[in-house]
Amino acid sequence: MKKTVISVVVPVYNEEAVIHESYSRLKVVLEGLDDSYELIFVNDGSRDATPDIIRGICETDSTVRLIDFARNFGHQTAITAGMDYAAGDAVIVIDADLQDPPEVIPEMIAKWREGFDVVYGQRAKRIGETFFKKFTSAAFYRVLQKLTDVDIPVDTGDFRLIDRKVCDALKRVKERNRYVRGIISWLGFRQTGVEFVREKRFAGETKYPLKKMLRFAFDAIASFSYKPLKLATYVGVTVSLGGFSYLLVVLYLKMFTATTVTGWASMMAVNLFFNGVVLMMLGIIGEYIGRIYDEAKGRPLYVVREELNFTRGGQARPAVVQKSGEKRYPLAA
Repeated sequence: MKKTVISVVVPVYNEEAVIHESYSRLKVVLEGLDDSYELIFVNDGSRDATPDIIRGICETDSTVRLIDFARNFGHQTAITAGMDYAAGDAVIVIDADLQDPPEVIPEMIAKWREGFDVVYGQRAKRIGETFFKKFTSAAFYRVLQKLTDVDIPVDTGDFRLIDRKVCDALKRVKERNRYVRGIISWLGFRQTGVEFVREKRFAGETKYPLKKMLRFAFDAIASFSYKPLKLATYVGVTVSLGGFSYLLVVLYLKMFTATTVTGWASMMAVNLFFNGVVLMMLGIIGEYIGRIYDEAKGRPLYVVREELNFTRGGQARPAVVQKSGEKRYPLAA
């Protein structure tokens, strides 16, 4: 009987300090499964020794594969590439920093075997993160849920398992400004969560500083909600009504009272406020137009410089992994 194949996708960017530990822990977990597996590292243009370390691992372990980008294309694109190349019956995405514990993977697989097509990791607790990080993260997920009609689970990241049919459906979604966890929710299928404690980073620095987090948040909102565009309309109408009301007050004071309408400062303040609102709304509209421009160019989502331990055409032929100490051999074509 054909064995089930599990693909594990690990996007990496400047993770030389954690790659060996990440590989070791993932290997222990995957060796404990009664399944075949492949471990796909996607190097997203790292500038340190990350790709060299992975190349060394690939030389000694045929179940490990490397996709090396020509430059940095972004975390969500790296996840997409891993899913494009994955050959497993189930595909698991996990970051290399070990904040998402690999030891949760067997529980995800158990849920998958129960019949769920998507099993996402849900953070019950976050260790080693600041109050600001926890507060803004919680607020983001809840605001996003209010803004969109897609049911995107709160307190979840990209750590999840998806079935082969979900992976195939995801390949047909070609948008460039990607929010993968949102797209997977949009696809539908049977979904459930597995709670876990999110640990602090094993080593290295976060790849999502405040600036990137804000950009990521807006990408998520813009990808799944038109309400910011509607906000431009609402604010525009409100500001126009306010300006018209103020005009009526000025005319009344001029025509029916002796009050002199003075105040260069107040008029400038009003003008600056209105102009600021207009520019903000134009900025929101510009973000959406920019996304249309990106889609219209039709450039490839990513460019791969090197592939290791894949067969030609980029499709992996996963190794059948026996118990420790036994022979490993490739699947027959």
